[in-house]
Amino acid sequence: MNIVQRKNCLRPFLAFLFFLGSSGSAYALDKGSKAPDFELPGSNGQVRLSDATGSVVYLDFWASWCGPCRQSFSWMNQMQEKYRSKGLRIIAVNLDAKSEEARKFLALNPGKFTVAFDSKGTTPGQYGVKGMPTSFLVGKNGTILLQHQGFREKDRVTLESEIQKALEGKQ
Repeated sequence: MNIVQRKNCLRPFLAFLFFLGSSGSAYALDKGSKAPDFELPGSNGQVRLSDATGSVVYLDFWASWCGPCRQSFSWMNQMQEKYRSKGLRIIAVNLDAKSEEARKFLALNPGKFTVAFDSKGTTPGQYGVKGMPTSFLVGKNGTILLQHQGFREKDRVTLESEIQKALEGKQ
């Protein structure tokens, strides 16, 4: 990778760090906290967390430049397919400043779940997101059951187990 490519890779990351530092109330949400509602434009119309009340929601914050986000998309597609009928809704919130970057990513990594766009970075500030990807498991009553940062192969089994427990009401 030459110096120009490195600079081009760093720009989105530095912009993200700046927006986190300037987002005002960046705080972490603890287990049991009420998940902040939001309304964002999505691939298929407006997306509101409150519309998913009564479902278990896997809420994922991602960006097109994030390598682990690419890996998580196939897993989220599998989880949505496997647990949709049991009440799981996956909402993936893109944080790219330019929506065309997100759309390019989605053309290569289609999401078979709800995708929303937050180019201003308001929502991750409400959730205290500090890295990509960061996900939250939100219970049927709208409270945070789990917060997870990053996505590694070894995370798949643990995250699926937490989803199963939430769907069965065991969390």
